[in-house]
Formats: sequence, C-alpha cells, structure tokens
Amino acid sequence: MTTCAWAMKTAAERAYHDAEWGRPVHDDRLLFEMLILEGAQAGLSWSTILAKRDGYRRAFDHFDARKIAAYTDADRERLMNDAGIVRNRLKINAAIVNAQAYLRLCDEEGSLDAWLWQQVDGRPVVNHWTEMKQIPARTELSDRISKALLKRGFKFVGSTIIYAYLQAVGVVNDHLIGCPSRIV
Repeated sequence: MTTCAWAMKTAAERAYHDAEWGRPVHDDRLLFEMLILEGAQAGLSWSTILAKRDGYRRAFDHFDARKIAAYTDADRERLMNDAGIVRNRLKINAAIVNAQAYLRLCDEEGSLDAWLWQQVDGRPVVNHWTEMKQIPARTELSDRISKALLKRGFKFVGSTIIYAYLQAVGVVNDHLIGCPSRIV
C-alpha cells in the first residue's frame, strides 16, 4: 500500500490526508471553509495553510459566512494584523467577497452542497491514478465550476484552485490506487 506522496512531507499533511482529503463533504460550513482555505493556499504550500487552519477558524468566526459577509474595514485591518493567518490583503478581501457570493448562491440554489454536487450528478468522480504525476492540475470539470463561480462573483477560484478544492472535499477522488485512504 502506498499513501499519496504529497501527504508524506509533514505529520499534519498525513493526518489531513488520512482523515479528510478526498472524503465526500456535504456540510455547507465545511465546504465554505475549504473554499476559503484553498483560495488562501494559492502560491503557498498546503502545509502552510494546515498549520494556520486553527488561526483561520478563530480569525474568521469559524467560517460563519453571515458574519464574514458583514466584515467592515476595521475587520479587514484586524485580519491584516493577525499572524495566525496568511496576511494577504487580496486573499482577505476575497474571503469576505466569497462569503457574500456564498450567501447569494445559497439563496438561489438552496446550499453550496446542493449546487456543487449537482455538478457531478451527486456522485464523486473516481480516478484511477497509479502515480502522482498522472494527476492533472485542472480538468474540464474544474474549468466549468471555476467559470460558474467567477460569474457568481467569487474570487480566488481559478481552475487549479477549484481542482484542489474538488479533491479536498471528495467531489473528485484522486487517491492513488493502492493508497489506504482510497474509498471507492
């Protein structure tokens, strides 16, 4: 049995891989959290975001989208001074804009869960990779979802970010064949 190679760098990555990554998520708060975290990860390592995940939960009101959507300029400055998160003004502003877009999407579609999973007819896309180098950075599915989210006003949701998001929340199962965490 071979664990997916990306998860072997740190104990936190291994724990995240084994307990969360690739497992289908239907909880809207967690789906929203992961969308914000994947956007925050852009240009950084996932281990950096994992190390700051508790900081993000604290700083962003445990990903309560209604609270985040109402953040003021004072909240933005508070976040820019919070060493527990990635202090990037564009990413912080994107989290607030994304909370607002998320609430609109939920009003229109019922939930992020319902909207996201209808993109794959309610069933995860299960890939059959044997090596990490086979896994793409983006696909037609991530292109389509990225475009739809951008049209709805979301930020930091390019196709590569969305593909990582789809993997993280189990819409796409990219665990390697032979990985003990692979669920089919």
